[in-house]
Amino acid sequence: MRVVKIYITDEMSLAPVRISTLLDTFMMSEGDSVGESIHGKPSVVAAFFTGIGQVYQTWLDKSTPFYALRWALTLLLTGIYMIRVYILQGWYIVTYALGIYHLNLFIAFLSPKVDPSLLDEDEGPSLPTKQNEEFRPFIRRLPEFKFWHSATKGIVIAMICTFFEAFNVPVFWPILVMYFIMLFCITMKRQIKHMIKYRYLPFTHGKRTYKGKEDTGKTFAS
Repeated sequence: MRVVKIYITDEMSLAPVRISTLLDTFMMSEGDSVGESIHGKPSVVAAFFTGIGQVYQTWLDKSTPFYALRWALTLLLTGIYMIRVYILQGWYIVTYALGIYHLNLFIAFLSPKVDPSLLDEDEGPSLPTKQNEEFRPFIRRLPEFKFWHSATKGIVIAMICTFFEAFNVPVFWPILVMYFIMLFCITMKRQIKHMIKYRYLPFTHGKRTYKGKEDTGKTFAS
């Protein structure tokens, strides 16, 4: 903090007046120390990470139509992670947390974007419950691409955690396996009951098309 002293001349004597302020130039110099210039231009480090983010987003956009290849890569990463955990004989709590995270993603993937139990009959769009109703595609709460992206990031983060001993919490892993199986069965049972109650399937097979009568070529005189 810079201190500026201003002396005001009076008719009787000179009295020093002490003024303490945080100068704007001092704040700008602090901004320079963290990587920003006086004119607000981004630093080299910020520009580097921004460029990496743009390249990463570009590759994500290009991989959108290749869903089979994307999920094959995710399954490969899952296999590598499970082999690593089996060889190391540890990090079971990380694996359990990863399984719970994937289960929550899967439930969101199977659930509609608008829960029909929270809507009234005359409020907002609803899912078709009869065969002859208007076609409405199933809109998920979690789209397929976001489901894949989040699941893959979870596997990568769990893989990184296996390199740190602090995450290797000692635990009796069969209890975690049994608890996860019970949680999976209870959650899926509740989700299936919800699907049966509101008569919807979490998959869209496409709009049904109807064929007209074939033209016989016969003409009728009027």
